[in-house]
Amino acid sequence: MKKSKLMNRISQNLGAIVITLVAVIWILPVLWMISTSFKPESMVMQAIPHWIPEVFTLDNYKGVLQRADLFRWIFNSVVVAVGTTVTVLLINSMAGYAFARIKFPGRDILFLTVIATMMVPAQVTMIPLFFVLNEMSLLNTHLSLALPRLGVAIGVFMLRQFFLSLPLDLEEAALIDGCSRYRIFFQIVLPLAKPSLSALGILTFVWTWNDFMWPLIAISSNDMYTLPIGLSTLVGYYGREYGIQMAGAFIATLPVLVVFMLFQKQFIEGIAFSGLKG
Repeated sequence: MKKSKLMNRISQNLGAIVITLVAVIWILPVLWMISTSFKPESMVMQAIPHWIPEVFTLDNYKGVLQRADLFRWIFNSVVVAVGTTVTVLLINSMAGYAFARIKFPGRDILFLTVIATMMVPAQVTMIPLFFVLNEMSLLNTHLSLALPRLGVAIGVFMLRQFFLSLPLDLEEAALIDGCSRYRIFFQIVLPLAKPSLSALGILTFVWTWNDFMWPLIAISSNDMYTLPIGLSTLVGYYGREYGIQMAGAFIATLPVLVVFMLFQKQFIEGIAFSGLKG
């Protein structure tokens, strides 16, 4: 027993050390980004780098505001990310519920087909998507950025797994009381799915907010740029001004950090509960 307890303690300590190292490796570049954003350009490339700026300055943030159409880019990112997230939650929750609870011919085959799309690289679909949206005259619009992300197979899978873990008694009792399938879904099932919905919502928001490749293809005008695309122009237009670039990167990172900090509890619960039942 003592040997078993000792081995458990050693494994727990090793796990804690590994997690700490991973956290440090992840957070160091973020801290360096924040530090660089408050340094004068002359101190960014010092031979001996300093984590804490010797001179604090806000000139980099002023430079971003003066040289970039920042608020327009933020507006575009918010519209696309929030609109996509809300629509994905609605569509994926309905699809996940249908696959989990409604019996119809070919359900399992259709579900496997949906899951199989997760194995198709996004790059493969970009050219067909471009031609389809071009034929629909939707390129260079918010819709062109949101539509390709609405059918997220991982979201259907996560929510289906969660709905399978819910007891059928609740829905059967509601059916006996005369509730329709839609009323059961919106008033009983969805409120219980908040953890999984929060997890999927955070993932979708982060993916959409940080997306670079597809907006670069679908958007051609400056006033429709999202924040990642807009900030990338600072590199080409204004040279290697790392302080300004880091200030822009920090501004782009803040909304994602805020969303995750607000919903981290629901995110962890959603990831945990989504795999309870296969």
